[in-house]
Amino acid sequence: MQNEIDSLEELQNIITEKAASLAYFYNDNCAPCLSLRPKVIEMIEEKFPKMELHFINSEKRDIPAHFGVYDNPTLLVFFDRKEYIRASKYVSTIQLAEQIQRYYDMMFE
Repeated sequence: MQNEIDSLEELQNIITEKAASLAYFYNDNCAPCLSLRPKVIEMIEEKFPKMELHFINSEKRDIPAHFGVYDNPTLLVFFDRKEYIRASKYVSTIQLAEQIQRYYDMMFE
């Protein structure tokens, strides 16, 4: 999968170095994870091109545990090294996009 994160250090470096990033925690046996993934990819590509999207398989337990992620899917949105948005389970991409837009505009416009 594209932009797959394999270690906690790798994800921490991305959060530290990038102005905006979205961490998508998933599990391959999770139906909502699989149906939400293409919608989130499309949303980021079309509406938030300066934001980086990264995927973390929740089976790598040290990464989700570090961020307090216990449900799939969970999306964490970071701006300037801080978590601003956390969405879990049944996520509305419309609501998520509205939440991201507010911070995105402050950061990039």
